[in-house]
Amino acid sequence: MKQDRFLIGILAFIGVLVIAAVALFFFRSKAPVYGPEDTPGGVIDNYALALQKKDYARAYAYLADKPDKPTYDTFQRAFLTYQMDPSTFALQVDDVYLLANGEASVILTIQYPAGGLFDSGSSSTGQASLVQQGGAWKILSLPYPFWGFDWYTPTPSPVK
Repeated sequence: MKQDRFLIGILAFIGVLVIAAVALFFFRSKAPVYGPEDTPGGVIDNYALALQKKDYARAYAYLADKPDKPTYDTFQRAFLTYQMDPSTFALQVDDVYLLANGEASVILTIQYPAGGLFDSGSSSTGQASLVQQGGAWKILSLPYPFWGFDWYTPTPSPVK
């Protein structure tokens, strides 16, 4: 009889823990929201969030308008075909340097996922370049996997 009450007490405690975990999950799972776009760091954060949400039109709008800008289809296809897959990477803005020519250099930390049970992952430092166009910050370059290597690289004309 005493063991039955002990078992019922343990089961009740487990039930309370399960209910608390489910409640915390639903109350704390706020979706990330876009931040202000008036700084180079804010544009980088919003670009990464747009890619995470698979909002490719919004992410594409953050790219600088240059003659060799990729088409929207090329941009979107790079992510849909997993040629570039930033979904398992984290991007953190570290330092922002505003340059005199209307450009900005942003130092980033890219966090790579863990490769196994005892691997905590790794990180590397990268750099992004932005330019002001029409009063808004636009991205010129970002490190892989958030950016294609051939974007904004003009295709050479064939030699005749």
